[in-house]
Amino acid sequence: MTKVCLIGAGSTVFMKNIVGDILLNEMFADCTIALHDIDPDRLATSNMVAQKIASSLNVSPTILATQDRVEALKDAEFVILMIQVGGFEPCTMTDFEVPKKYGLRQTIGDTLGVGGIMRGLRTVPVLLDIAADIRQHCPGALMLQYVNPMAINCWALARLAPDIRQVGLCHSVQGTAFELAQDLGEDFKSIQYQCAGINHMSFYLSFEKRHEDGRIEDLYPRIKQLAENGKEPAANKVRYELLKRTGYFVTESSEHFAEYVPWFIKRDRPDLIDHFNVPLDEYIRRCEEQIAGWRAQEKAMADAQKLDITYSGEYAARIMRAVKTGRPTVINGNVPNHGLIDN
Repeated sequence: MTKVCLIGAGSTVFMKNIVGDILLNEMFADCTIALHDIDPDRLATSNMVAQKIASSLNVSPTILATQDRVEALKDAEFVILMIQVGGFEPCTMTDFEVPKKYGLRQTIGDTLGVGGIMRGLRTVPVLLDIAADIRQHCPGALMLQYVNPMAINCWALARLAPDIRQVGLCHSVQGTAFELAQDLGEDFKSIQYQCAGINHMSFYLSFEKRHEDGRIEDLYPRIKQLAENGKEPAANKVRYELLKRTGYFVTESSEHFAEYVPWFIKRDRPDLIDHFNVPLDEYIRRCEEQIAGWRAQEKAMADAQKLDITYSGEYAARIMRAVKTGRPTVINGNVPNHGLIDN
């Protein structure tokens, strides 16, 4: 029987997506799902939601909720990480407020720059502790890591814990492909693409439509036409500007990308902030909004007799199915570049 361990399962909404995806697969209907978090209240809520997912899908997994990481990891085949070390307060607030005193502004602060580096410095030691526990209690388990800063984390694990099987996962590739399909008025199911790069900085080498008669249409000319005609979505001006400059569309959101390069956020150019709709302190705003709405969201899940469970688009369950069946699946993940992409 398959056992999967979710570390950071107190991230209830994301846990709901991952557990829902897993249990939508008939082959995992009787699996063991171990939920682990250091926050007992959030863990209890996630346990309640996971139980409701199972009953809503009429399946009978074994669901274990524990604050004991060793207990959660023991004999797991898959370890899914969804942690944020330090939380919103004090760490994320500090990541934004200290640089701001010196004129350094950020939008998300979870990948590069001051915020990303600080987040990496406090996250990597925890990942290495988890890797040590995996080595001892579930050797050979596959780590599926949804933790930022993704590139820093994957690099550190590959360098310092090379025996741990791991892949870094994000939804930016498939999420952006869906957005582009919407921008073009196309059905996402007809879209195919090839994408390469590193996390939060990948580019679509091709972006195409499969027609019912078998024809393949290159959609890049139409995407570029949107940019040339000023028809790009207001929230995505940064990415469309990059498309005009490079000829390729980047996977990461405009608010993320704006802080990765020195072109859009400048102390002496507030006009650029306005022109490209760059949302400074955006991650802080999102966190405050989520915190304010959490109790109502928690109550809604608790009051619901049945939860609506549909496939979220995350890769974790697909990877698990491919590993267990031996049938390949195509994903966009983060692994060391040992000859996969010729630089």
